[in-house]
Amino acid sequence: MSRGGTGVTVAVVGMGAVGTALAGALACAGHDVVACGRRPLSTIEVTDGEVATTHPVRWAAEPGDVGPTELTILATKIHDTAGAAAWLAASTSEGGDVLVAQNGVDQAERVGPLIGADRSETRPGGVVVPALVYINAERTAPGVVRTRRTDCDLVVPGHEEAAPVADLLAGAGLAVERSADFATAAWRKMLTNVSANPITALTGRRVEVLAEQQAAELAMRVLTETVAVANAEAASLDDADARDVLTWLQTLAPGSTTSMLQDREAGRPLEYDGLTGTVVRLGDRHGIDVGANRTLLSLLSAVSPAPGAVSR
Repeated sequence: MSRGGTGVTVAVVGMGAVGTALAGALACAGHDVVACGRRPLSTIEVTDGEVATTHPVRWAAEPGDVGPTELTILATKIHDTAGAAAWLAASTSEGGDVLVAQNGVDQAERVGPLIGADRSETRPGGVVVPALVYINAERTAPGVVRTRRTDCDLVVPGHEEAAPVADLLAGAGLAVERSADFATAAWRKMLTNVSANPITALTGRRVEVLAEQQAAELAMRVLTETVAVANAEAASLDDADARDVLTWLQTLAPGSTTSMLQDREAGRPLEYDGLTGTVVRLGDRHGIDVGANRTLLSLLSAVSPAPGAVSR
């Protein structure tokens, strides 16, 4: 990753809770942040704990307004990925890395083809770096987020190609873990998503609901099914990981929310197909009983029909 001057140009595609939180950290560190999307933004505000900070950003209304960047952060929902293709093509036209700050277990595979990363002879430089996001971010208004951070903000692959992006993020004050077994790390993060997201969205309650006995028992059934699917997909997890994830969720800061609950409250499409839907499809492929996940998938699809690809 090239570095012109003291900072680099970073385009953020998807200025929701996660995108705004990451944009705030990078802007605070002196980087030139371009906020991509329909809604005009000139500043963003991030409240961490009791401290609120405001940072300037540049707004790009259309892909042609972006220009080439050193780093693009894709922070849309999974179902919005295809709709972001034009933004990615514009920001990576002269190379540049892409950080895929999305849920799921196949970030690089879903984004790489959109920017020609699988055809290196036609795309100059740059790598696609998948990221697992652990920042608990809540958007309270456009360009305004509240974060509740733990001891790890992001997990990225530990290989050498991802190191420049990891260094940039760490230099912006983010707690970045570099995983030597990213596939297992991605499935461990999937455990949090397929349990907390559906249960909070369907109950309309924040993560405190997972401390209640019946919700916790349902979460454990979902988690143990997902562990079995993960291992069939060459991850290395066991039931202790399921218990650890539930304990972690139960001890998050009071008031912590989930992206799916926020989307339901805002009337937006729910990101269940790439999460619970993935577990059900892979479970069926491997002949694994995923009854609890299947029930949640049925309920989620009744609440919110499967969304198409919509740009943000």
